[in-house]
Amino acid sequence: MAVSVLIVEDDRNIAELLQLYLEKEGYAVTIAADGGQGLEKFRAIQPDLVLLDVMMPVMDGWTVCKLIRAESQTPIIMLTAKGETDDKVQGLKAGADDYVTKPFEMKEILARVEAVLRRSGNASVESKARRLVYDKLIIDMDAFELTVDGKKVDTPPKEMELLYYLASSPNRVYTRNQLLDEVWGFDYFGDSRTVDVHVKRLREKLEGVSQQWCVKTVWGVGYKFEVN
Repeated sequence: MAVSVLIVEDDRNIAELLQLYLEKEGYAVTIAADGGQGLEKFRAIQPDLVLLDVMMPVMDGWTVCKLIRAESQTPIIMLTAKGETDDKVQGLKAGADDYVTKPFEMKEILARVEAVLRRSGNASVESKARRLVYDKLIIDMDAFELTVDGKKVDTPPKEMELLYYLASSPNRVYTRNQLLDEVWGFDYFGDSRTVDVHVKRLREKLEGVSQQWCVKTVWGVGYKFEVN
């Protein structure tokens, strides 16, 4: 049986985009357009996870979160345009399991959904962790965290995805177009220089960390994560 997700979001475009991506990954999705409707649908379908916007008509997300948490331990991920620490703390105090600030990358949402479901013990979610470990380097896609020489380094989602994709197949050479297709996907309308810019930023974070690996340019072809 498919894992069920309830999206409570008053922005129709965001809700439908989330639905599209989640259904593509095999989730069964229900949408509610405001907090009151969200609470009604939650009680009716008892979903496996809730994606819950904060600023909504009828009832805000914090209130919905508290009411759900009073009767269920269903995982909740808060979605909001607000990024201040106080808002994050309020969401977590209300009982949320995770908190994502808009605008967000869809791949980040999918990774967080998988991670929260895994932590909650949902048997329908694959147990494999998307985590790579090399000398002085940890790429954790479940937590969207990059640890370099023991320190967490703030890294945008696309840089994380690019590094993870390269490091998942060490010593394999990828063309810029292959990386654009795999990391940026069908929703990207740019050119291959985007890859060069992201590789440059990654190198600034990783330069000189280890002699055992590097992000290497293969001239005339593309890039690879080279492991010695």
